[in-house]
Amino acid sequence: MIIRQFFIPGLAHNSYLLGGISSCFIIDPARDPEPYLRAAEEENFKITGILETHLHADFISGHLDLHELTNAPIYAPKSGNCTFLHTPVQEGNKITLDDCSINVLETPGHTPEHVSYTVTHLSRGDEPVALFSGDTLFVGDVGRPDLFPGRARELASALYTSLHEKILKLPDFCEVYPAHGAGSFCGRSLSSKRSTTIGYERRYNSALHIPDCESFVRELTENMPPSPDHFRRCSDINRKGPVLLSELPKIRELSPRKVREILNEDTCDILDIRRYDAFGSAHISNSLNIDGEVNFSTFAGWIVPPDRDIVISAHKPEDIPEIITKLRRVGLDRTIGYIQGGIFAWALAGYDLNHVRTISVHELDRLISENDKLQILDVRTPGEFSGSHIKGSVNIHWPDLRIRHNELRKQDLLAVMCGTGSRSGIACSILKRNGFSNILNVAGGYTGWVAAGLEKKN
Repeated sequence: MIIRQFFIPGLAHNSYLLGGISSCFIIDPARDPEPYLRAAEEENFKITGILETHLHADFISGHLDLHELTNAPIYAPKSGNCTFLHTPVQEGNKITLDDCSINVLETPGHTPEHVSYTVTHLSRGDEPVALFSGDTLFVGDVGRPDLFPGRARELASALYTSLHEKILKLPDFCEVYPAHGAGSFCGRSLSSKRSTTIGYERRYNSALHIPDCESFVRELTENMPPSPDHFRRCSDINRKGPVLLSELPKIRELSPRKVREILNEDTCDILDIRRYDAFGSAHISNSLNIDGEVNFSTFAGWIVPPDRDIVISAHKPEDIPEIITKLRRVGLDRTIGYIQGGIFAWALAGYDLNHVRTISVHELDRLISENDKLQILDVRTPGEFSGSHIKGSVNIHWPDLRIRHNELRKQDLLAVMCGTGSRSGIACSILKRNGFSNILNVAGGYTGWVAAGLEKKN
């Protein structure tokens, strides 16, 4: 038996190849099928099945694309009521993979339809040796149950039952392969370790030590981190089956003139993927700025409108293919092209540009003492803000600025900061789109503020 793990940074998504003798299954695949095809070829396996643990909320699954390329059957939870061609599975079903027996456990909680798969290597023994737990059990945490409005307590209770009456009944030596690691919004405190065992989690996972169901429900339904916008879209897309990658339109190189014509039709948004300092120096008015290297998929899924076309503004055209893949992972399929020559070509064409002034933490310190009309906006999460912040600053989490920007004074100077400058860059682009012009982005953010020793003055 062979298990290969595939990890996607940013989404912190784990998917797997489970191999037997000559065949293999792919579990919870991402939307880009090439890594699985390449791995199967390297191992001399034929892909003969695709297993889904649940209808993923945080990314678009690659089950249909992989099926199109391999003709392997898709196994998905029966209670998910999927509308694409698949084999529905439920509690007690068994699937054979060469000398491996795969057993289905219904483990609702993170989602209502969730299943987990145990694997018994029949040539070695008759007890489960591996568990593909999806988003039920993580390393150091459990799945969050609050993604379905009005059902958080019901699902938290179901999760407690799934964990204590099914998952923890498995032998201590059983290896656990979850669908996510540290950085995922599908839990609260996931470990960076990417696999574990039942015994290790039984001993060290604090969520499993909560003494009773009511306490567990309370712990998992209060003070949970916010969930990105695409979490409310992806599950249903996965239920229906996403559009095949082969059917999506080709990405075009667009001249600045063509981009301006498209913008005049007001059906399109410019997505600027450069770093916050480059964006601040010069950008096309009303652009959204999301650094292409910083948790890009999740941040884009959070704030990029899914019902409008996207034109990318990039520094290097060779960055475009990876950015397209990252957008499609969260269901943003309406990218039509990128600006030929980027902002440099836009400026040479004589078109208007906008900017956001970037300042150092030392400049911010001087402004605090000199300008009594200065507003300091901290766009980190409430948890980060409560840990430590500049006295007198206002905390609005950066995605919330789309609806809470009216709590700020447009006429006053506004200094925006996060932990480093990247999230405040996003925040500045949101504010610019909502009519704010007198804004500053604090380079280095609160990390730079502390490193400069300015926290002691606060």
